[in-house]
Amino acid sequence: MQQEDAEVHVLAPAAPGLAQSEIVDGIPVERFRYAPRSLETLAYTGTMAQDVAGSWTARLAMSGYMAAGLTAAITARRRLSPDVIHAHWWFPSGVLGAVVSRSSRVPLITTMHGTDVRLARSIPISRPLFRKTMRQSSRVTVVSNWLAAEVSSLVPDCKPMVAPMPVATGQFSPGGPREKSRFLFVGRLNEQKGLKHLIDAMSRSGPDFTLDVVGQGPDAARLRAIATAAGIDVRIAWHGQLNQSALVQLYRAATALVVPSTDEGLGLVAAEALMCETPVIAFRSGGLTDIIEHERTGLLVPPGEADSLAAAMQRIVTQPAEAATFGKAGRVAAIASFSPAAAGQRYAEIYRQVSWGEP
Repeated sequence: MQQEDAEVHVLAPAAPGLAQSEIVDGIPVERFRYAPRSLETLAYTGTMAQDVAGSWTARLAMSGYMAAGLTAAITARRRLSPDVIHAHWWFPSGVLGAVVSRSSRVPLITTMHGTDVRLARSIPISRPLFRKTMRQSSRVTVVSNWLAAEVSSLVPDCKPMVAPMPVATGQFSPGGPREKSRFLFVGRLNEQKGLKHLIDAMSRSGPDFTLDVVGQGPDAARLRAIATAAGIDVRIAWHGQLNQSALVQLYRAATALVVPSTDEGLGLVAAEALMCETPVIAFRSGGLTDIIEHERTGLLVPPGEADSLAAAMQRIVTQPAEAATFGKAGRVAAIASFSPAAAGQRYAEIYRQVSWGEP
């Protein structure tokens, strides 16, 4: 973004272990307190909606989040006099941004990533607030074409712009030998990410097929039990959460990344894999179709079909030259769409448009 001459200041919620203010890659980051330290656990987990729905303590923390977040946002707006306010996720950040934008007349950009749109779709009572946030936004951006259609189906007069998030091209790169029949899953262990379909596909595959599972989540114990019942638990390595350098090594070694999720907002793990020249097998669902071009950068199969997933895995193993071609083409495509330079250029243009008042 600095190459585009944009000065960025980040306002974010506090969390245990994070500094109240710091400089990250040259960008000032300021974090607001919203509850006692032990209760500041709503952010950065991917489970905010579930936590708030299932706990009165989390609901009280969310009340504090909204009040403290609004106060911090108003204070920052007065101090910094920004040309543009950019909120990620329509709730809670977009709602707070809309209030500040309305009172200050500073244009608002709201970016949605997927989980927040599912929130608006699954909880009807939230939709009036969702529509108000969309209409207050000078620009609405989403990370995939599928997500753009989802937003327009909820707010017909809203026409989102597609602007994918970046992948760190310097960290995700090819290197080292690739194994013959070692598959990789990276994602949260919940229903939507679909690991159970991959376990089913593994049970229909050759005994030499192995699987690395990276991630944590509420369904971990149930998924392990499914693998044990299927008799393939000895072929699965459960890694839990890994740091980025360890994950890169798994991408580089994997025969293919398998993404059996449905209604994915984008699926950045697929882009990360392609950066490492790792072919991707995925369900033809959600934003994954923006990343994977069938039979060019990977293979897309019908959602929920374990037989089709197993057949695609078999094809990758038995046709290694084709798989390598998928990986090389995938890296070229991923750099063009998901490099920081490409994302920065796209958003710098959007910032210029809204700050200059262009329709």
